[in-house]
Amino acid sequence: FIILPYKTKIAVQKSTLFLVGLLALLAACTEPTPTDDTMADNDTVALIDSINGMPMTDTQADNFDAMQPEWQKNAVIYEVNMRQGTKEGTFKAFNEQRLEKLDELGVDILWFMPVFPVSATKRKGSMGSYYAVGNFKEVNPEFGTMEDFEAIIARAHELGMKVILDWVPNHTGWDNEWIKTNPEWYTMENDTIIHPKETDWTDVADLNYDNPDMREAMISSMEYWVRDKGVDGFRMDVAGKVPDDFWTTVRTRLNAIKPVFMLSEWGDNANHFEVCFNANYAWDLHHTMGAIAKEGKPVSTLNEYLLRDRTQFPAHGYHMSFITNHDENSWNDFPNVLGDNADVFAVLTYTLQGMPLIYTGQEGGGLGKKILFFEKDEITYDDMTQFEFYKTLNELHHNNKALYNGLYGGRATIIPVSDPDHTYAYYREKDGHKVLTVLNFSDDAVDVQLSGDGFAGDYDDVFGGQSMTVAANATMNLPAHSYKVLEMRQ
Repeated sequence: FIILPYKTKIAVQKSTLFLVGLLALLAACTEPTPTDDTMADNDTVALIDSINGMPMTDTQADNFDAMQPEWQKNAVIYEVNMRQGTKEGTFKAFNEQRLEKLDELGVDILWFMPVFPVSATKRKGSMGSYYAVGNFKEVNPEFGTMEDFEAIIARAHELGMKVILDWVPNHTGWDNEWIKTNPEWYTMENDTIIHPKETDWTDVADLNYDNPDMREAMISSMEYWVRDKGVDGFRMDVAGKVPDDFWTTVRTRLNAIKPVFMLSEWGDNANHFEVCFNANYAWDLHHTMGAIAKEGKPVSTLNEYLLRDRTQFPAHGYHMSFITNHDENSWNDFPNVLGDNADVFAVLTYTLQGMPLIYTGQEGGGLGKKILFFEKDEITYDDMTQFEFYKTLNELHHNNKALYNGLYGGRATIIPVSDPDHTYAYYREKDGHKVLTVLNFSDDAVDVQLSGDGFAGDYDDVFGGQSMTVAANATMNLPAHSYKVLEMRQ
């Protein structure tokens, strides 16, 4: 489903504005009066100093350790669009044609878009939305049988991958059995079940979380997939529309079976990390990237994002970072709107922070258009250079502790650069591992001067292959729309 644009909480906005204003005031008191040409640079450096200086304060939930499956620490997640991912659009075709290829790519977690039957009543288009669930304990017969899907789970586990299901807790399709057997489980107005308010989701019926029996049925259905089918967690659709106390119960019940990975499709609820979730969506980062690509915002806007993010979220809460997903491709044409910088932004999502996501076709150049959502629209895999690009990034993410997810990895230290409107640089380090990333979003080749010395050392160029020494206050030449990812030599 399309998510409303990210909105930072008012309290966070106020604290951020106050902090930025205070920094600017301090800079004005301690530096000579700057000219118009240097004012932006002074402000940028002050903001970077504030970001880098923020303490790693944390308030972990009492059951934090129990909420962390060990295998998530350096995992890469892949979103599987079963309908469009093969010509046949079936479980068998995916198992035979794609599964081992994704293992070769270096995927760790397979997130399957809803595999449940799609409701026919009030259906949109000829095939309907995956998110109009007809039955939470069955699979879509268009994809195959339950046995076919169980074979995918078993084979994925043999290959060392985990399987999570896209779950739809906020609503169901209009011919879901619950509507017939338990209409009181739904939100009603004038004794009539309604679709979710303030949306155009007319093909689904809104669930009523004031009803304890509905909650129990929902959790029982999740337990079925974990206990009986062996899935390893869930991506929770529009998780912010569901009460937080429900998620507390979900985590307790599922963890009683086994540690699971929980992904929240929400971007501004820090409490999600306390009650249930391992990761949430990096919506703020995604919208910031969109503003840079589509609106011409300076690349230094990323600093404002980082300040918001580190102010709002606990250190142990991390995000799933992405340049596209099923919503952003089908409705907003990502990654195409990123233009020539699509790969530069992809490197950013892999190296700045969080767990990186690959959407079906992204690794094969198959997202050169908006993929239809309610109709068959096969995704192809014709650009193997993209496969090697993401395979290299995945290997780095797996092998370098600096890039591990959340507290398992290192926090990015931002490096002031000579052209903050068009370039960006930072490094991350953990347990002797360090990765230095320099990005050029400009249409021109740029000599990027890096200020400081915390990044100095001997490195190997992850994509270029050569070794190099980076000195303090070094200058690097980057071609237009390019990136340099350097791994410190051990």
